[in-house]
Amino acid sequence: MGPAALPSWLQPRYRKNAYLFIYYLIQFCGHSWIFTNMTVRFFSFGKDSMVDTFYAIGLVMQLCQSISLLELLHIYVGIESNHLLPRFLQLTERIIVLFLVITSQEEVQEKYVVCVLFIFWNLLDMVRYTYSMLSVIGISYTVLTWFSQTLWMPIYPLCVLAEAFTIYQSLPYFESFGTYSTKMPFDLSIYFPYVLKIYLMMLFVGMYFTYSHLYSERRDILRVFPNKKKM
Repeated sequence: MGPAALPSWLQPRYRKNAYLFIYYLIQFCGHSWIFTNMTVRFFSFGKDSMVDTFYAIGLVMQLCQSISLLELLHIYVGIESNHLLPRFLQLTERIIVLFLVITSQEEVQEKYVVCVLFIFWNLLDMVRYTYSMLSVIGISYTVLTWFSQTLWMPIYPLCVLAEAFTIYQSLPYFESFGTYSTKMPFDLSIYFPYVLKIYLMMLFVGMYFTYSHLYSERRDILRVFPNKKKM
């Protein structure tokens, strides 16, 4: 007699799917809490709630975006099937705008565009993590699949525009306060507003690359999905 088979819960595939399900669930709960909080505050306080959006949900947003860096590790080690570079570009956009721009400038935190940006981010992530969470346990719905592969088409460019506008509005404050600007030996210096202006141009180049990748991915998924339903 050969060795006894491992219980299903000890098999590597089961453990991988269980881990991914918990990860997606945590992200879904975090982004759902943010979106619900913002919605309730808006209906309760109107436009006044938009000014202190960052103070109300900024910490949870920072936590969710920090945890999302694990997705790069997931792709690298092969437990998540995705392309590394497009995901890296998407995460980099958010980390730079959230931590380097918004968090470092209190004046920027009170801008309406921050509230708009957070709404766009959370709309995309709630749908994406719902779809991913159900996919790892073998559940798929035609409407959800189509929605998750279509919502980003109008929302992602709006995210990039909101990110670019946030950076643009932050430039006067970086120029006034000199945040992150520093002098180096041999009469060299780093003037951070110039770095941000260069990044603004790179942001739209990265958007084109990421959009092209996501569109190709959408085409492949929606092409395969009807065949799976027929099986």
